[in-house]
Amino acid sequence: MRLRQFGFIAALTVAASVAGSGVRPQGSDVSAWPVGAAEVVSLDGLRNAEFGVTEAELTRRGVLRTELDACGPTLAGHGSVSPIFVDERLVLLWLDEPMSTPEGITVGAPVAEVRVAYPSAVELAAPPATYRFDGLLARHGDRAYLFLHDGTTVREIIAGYADWARRLFDEGYGPC
Repeated sequence: MRLRQFGFIAALTVAASVAGSGVRPQGSDVSAWPVGAAEVVSLDGLRNAEFGVTEAELTRRGVLRTELDACGPTLAGHGSVSPIFVDERLVLLWLDEPMSTPEGITVGAPVAEVRVAYPSAVELAAPPATYRFDGLLARHGDRAYLFLHDGTTVREIIAGYADWARRLFDEGYGPC
């Protein structure tokens, strides 16, 4: 039984990693970013993909890519970000390394650093007997960062509208 659980957890971890990894960055601005450079994701979104913007607008600007063989639409130049749309509007960004919050929190950061950077973050417990991570929801107005963690290390970061981040946590999350 334990071996089967381990296999299931391993499969979920690999699938989540692949789903969040996106595709190789593309676009005219990619060469301007140093390899491994962390880009900051604020509670407004990215420099060229703001929360609330429509899929049509991102496509018109050449930022949203749908033709690539990926887990869903991707953002040009942002291989470490997976956009989540609701009613054709950008509501969440699922972040991976090297993306960072303005306070310098990235995937892989110690949970203790999150608690220092976001002292009012609300603890969210994953349902018992699931393979989901616990969370810390750092809310500011109608926006938030959701830090999914294993008790020690940040494993995933989701940024965007607070209600959608909380709903994602409550209803379950996973690869596409």
